[in-house]
Amino acid sequence: MIKVLKRMNRKEFVFVLVSILFVVIQVWLDLKLPDYTSKITQIISTPNTKIKDLQDPAFRMILCALGSLVSSIIVGYFAANVAAGFAKKIRRDVFHKVEKFGMSEIKQFKTASLITRTTNDITQLQMFIAMGLQLLIKAPITAIWAITKIFNKSWQWTAITGGAVLVLLIMIFVLMILVLPKFKKMQSLIDNLNNVTREQLTGIRVVRAFNAEGYQEDKFSEANNDLTSTQMFTQRMMAIISPVMIFIMTGLNLAIYYSGAYMIDAANMNDKIRLFGDMIVFSSYSMQVVMSFMMLSMIFIIYPRASISASRINEVLDTDESIKSGKVNLKASSEVGTVEFKNVSFKYPDSEEYMLKDISFKALKGQTVAFIGSTGSGKSTLINLIPRFYDATEGEVLVDDIDVKDYTLEYLYNKIGYIPQKAVMFSGDINYNVSYGNNGKGKKSEKIIKKAIKIAQAKEFVEKMPEKYDSFVSQGGTNISGGQKQRISIARAIARDPEIYIFDDSFSALDYKTDYNLRKELKSEIKDATILIVAQRIGTIKDADQIIVLDNGKMVGKGTHDQLLKKCKVYKEIALSQLSKEELENGK
Repeated sequence: MIKVLKRMNRKEFVFVLVSILFVVIQVWLDLKLPDYTSKITQIISTPNTKIKDLQDPAFRMILCALGSLVSSIIVGYFAANVAAGFAKKIRRDVFHKVEKFGMSEIKQFKTASLITRTTNDITQLQMFIAMGLQLLIKAPITAIWAITKIFNKSWQWTAITGGAVLVLLIMIFVLMILVLPKFKKMQSLIDNLNNVTREQLTGIRVVRAFNAEGYQEDKFSEANNDLTSTQMFTQRMMAIISPVMIFIMTGLNLAIYYSGAYMIDAANMNDKIRLFGDMIVFSSYSMQVVMSFMMLSMIFIIYPRASISASRINEVLDTDESIKSGKVNLKASSEVGTVEFKNVSFKYPDSEEYMLKDISFKALKGQTVAFIGSTGSGKSTLINLIPRFYDATEGEVLVDDIDVKDYTLEYLYNKIGYIPQKAVMFSGDINYNVSYGNNGKGKKSEKIIKKAIKIAQAKEFVEKMPEKYDSFVSQGGTNISGGQKQRISIARAIARDPEIYIFDDSFSALDYKTDYNLRKELKSEIKDATILIVAQRIGTIKDADQIIVLDNGKMVGKGTHDQLLKKCKVYKEIALSQLSKEELENGK
């Protein structure tokens, strides 16, 4: 908890100090009230008392109460500002940290957990700060100050108050032992519930297509019931605090008055009025002491969960990114648009086996290099090493004759136009989605957008949409087809005008005619750029300048379509599985 609170800035610390100052003022005013109560009691007990004798202490009591109210409002204002501002900053820090994570860190935490940590965990921390500034500071100050005021009044009353506080502390201690593990479990159960919900929503079409609603409902119910039973246990435990507190306060008050009655009865006439006033004052102060511990108990209710949340937030913030940005951010080589793999091997962080083994090739400016192989052969993994979604385990990946690890990430990404296997659409219009690659600097010009859409073979369907280029695309592109999403995704990369295009099986949802026309347009319109294509179809890659054939992570062939048909058995098998022998011989 302390570690995450150290992230407060100077302004927030000043607000905390101001809050502490007004808490002290509020406590001082609250503890003055019993003194005036005692004075009024003594005046009333004195013979021949007049109303005007009560006016001064009564007026002072009203001023103290009003002052305490104003101080409480000020403390609440600053506490809310600190809590909301700090939560905003931590939320931003966590979001920015996650943005820097490589794929290995994302897999380590899981998407649903990162969402929980960015929302629910930070909310728990915000609640703790807001209440803590008002109660955590006020409670010990009130308790200590009140104890000093009553310490010398009566050892019997002091012992009774001490016994009540001891019982209260034992109860809180036992509850914390029982509840703390459950609070830790609760956050992971929220992660699980978010994961199940997210899975249901993103896979809604598959769920319905397979009539799996009942299965998903059972899965959700199990996650929901686990969370509910844990929450019920913690809330029942915490619900014990309130009635026990009332019982302790009532019992303490009764014990003070009961023992006070005997003491007053045994005292001489001159001490009776003094003892009666002391009893009233002591009762008020003892209630303040117990109320202080009651306030602390409220903090103890939310502290365990806030502490767990703080640990989970720190876990994200303290995680080192596996992908570190280099220093090269200027042109430092005579080469442009080249990609070279030198003896590259790769295995995933949580795997013992290599996914890629000793891969070497070079793609020159303006060339089209294609990658083909069976499912699981490592095609997408190889491509993902260029934009550094992962780093090579062994060997070097060079772009423009410089190791990709040496580039700043921003400079490297600006060289690349990346089109993933699964086309990603953002909530917004067509223009927004195509302009997305402009580093957040706003929309590309209308001319560039239209040209990119034309090259990507998306013009026909875009101009048939109700608002054409301003037509809305929902998040994930659920209101357009898979082929349309792929073409908009390709247009996004084209509008970026990079040195290197990476097509990670980005033609899979296109029909053969659209595939052919798109590749033809690419060849004529962006002939100076290097194109890297991962594909399953021979027709998509047979005109490439160089084809890399992968099998079980190894490069088993390299050359043109005709060369590979003659000398690469794996490539020929793939080709024959898609085209007849006659079609291959005729070059179709």
